[in-house]
Amino acid sequence: MKLGFIGLGVMGAPMARNLMQHGHQMGVYARRAETAAPLVEAGAVRYATPSALAADAEVIFTVVTNSSDVEQVVLGENGIIHGARAGSVVVDMETIAPTVARNIAQALANKGIDMLDAPVSGGPMGAEQATLSIMAGGKPAVFGRVKPLFECLGKTIVHVGDSGAGQITKACNQLALLVNAQGAAEAMTLAARCGVDPAKVRQVMLGGVAASRVLELFGKRMVERDFAAGIETRLYHKDLDIVLGMAHDLGMAAPAAALVMQNINALMGRGEGRNDLSALIKVVEGMSKQ
Repeated sequence: MKLGFIGLGVMGAPMARNLMQHGHQMGVYARRAETAAPLVEAGAVRYATPSALAADAEVIFTVVTNSSDVEQVVLGENGIIHGARAGSVVVDMETIAPTVARNIAQALANKGIDMLDAPVSGGPMGAEQATLSIMAGGKPAVFGRVKPLFECLGKTIVHVGDSGAGQITKACNQLALLVNAQGAAEAMTLAARCGVDPAKVRQVMLGGVAASRVLELFGKRMVERDFAAGIETRLYHKDLDIVLGMAHDLGMAAPAAALVMQNINALMGRGEGRNDLSALIKVVEGMSKQ
C-alpha cells in the first residue's frame, strides 16, 4: 500500500521502518530534513507538508506528541485534511484526549476520510521489535482494512470500540502503569532502607504475585540507577494529566493517580522531565528519612 507517516521520533521511526520492511511504499513528513533522512535513505519519500503527503497516501499514520500537535498536523494549515482523498484513513497512534480524537474523527468524516485512534503500549523496544500492543477505536470495517498494517507493528491488536475508545483504553493502561511504578519505587526504597539488597528483593517479587512488566523494566532501572530515557517522564506527565482530566469530568475519584501526579510534578520541577520514569524513585527517596 501507499502509506504516509508523520512523527519520526523514538517510536515513529522504527514503526515506519517496519512497515517499509513489509514492502509498503512510504511517504514521510518531518519539519527537519535530518529527522527524515534515515528513512529517505531506506527508500521513503519526504513531503514538504502533511497535506502533500496525504494526497499521495491510502493510509496516513501520525505519532506526534500531544493533542494540539495532532490537531495541527491533521486539521491545521497544510494539514492532512486538506490533501487526503475521500476513502483514505488517518491512524492516530500517540496518546491524546479521547474527546480530541473524536472531534478530529468527526472533522475528517465530514470530508469522507476515515480515522482510527490506535495508541500503542510497549515503548521503544516494542516499536523496534514490532511487538507493540495496539488498541484501536473506530469503525469495525476500517479496523479490518488497517489490521494487516497493524500486524507489521505489533502482536496484541484489539478493536476496543467506537471512535475514542482506543484513547480511553490507553488512559486506563497508563493509569495502571504509573500507579504500579509508584509501588515499585516505594518497594525498592523500603528494601534499601531496611538494609536488604533491592536487586534481590526485586528478583523474588518477579517470581510471585507482585510480578509485573513495570517491576521488570522500570524496577530494573531503579535498582541499577539507570535513568536514561526510554520514554521520557514528561510524556507520562502528559498522559496522567489526560487520565485525571477524564476522572474529573466523570466525577470519579482517582486518589492513587493524583498522588503519582504530585511526584511526577516534583520530577518535572527538578528538571528531570527528559529522564526515564524510573527516576520516580528519587522523589520517594527524597521524602524518606536517611
